[in-house]
Amino acid sequence: MEEVRNFLKDCGVYYLATIDGDMPRVRPFGTAEIFEGHLYIQTGKIKKVYAQIKNNNNVEICAFKDGKWIRIEGKLIEDDRVEARKDMLDKNPNLRNMYDENDDNTCVLYFESAKATIYSFTEEPKVITF
Repeated sequence: MEEVRNFLKDCGVYYLATIDGDMPRVRPFGTAEIFEGHLYIQTGKIKKVYAQIKNNNNVEICAFKDGKWIRIEGKLIEDDRVEARKDMLDKNPNLRNMYDENDDNTCVLYFESAKATIYSFTEEPKVITF
């Protein structure tokens, strides 16, 4: 799982795909942290992405760097504990100008039943499940 998190952090930006009704939606994200043995991401509850995940928590992430790319598929589960939100914000202090662990907007979600595959043009794909 650390390899997956490190890949995402090294990329800086990854793209999260959700479903909105019967249409795919993709947008850039930047947060990826490990907390209590799970890979977490962060968003705001007022965003459309949050509503899409609440409606259908099957998502996919894709990121590319230095000739390699990763795809992560799985289900996102909301963790509404203040400790989880605080951990994310402490590890990403640049978010503190928009979010606070005690507000009604900050949302952290972790992957359940996830599979990450790292691809390149020169190597066999590497599969990591978590």
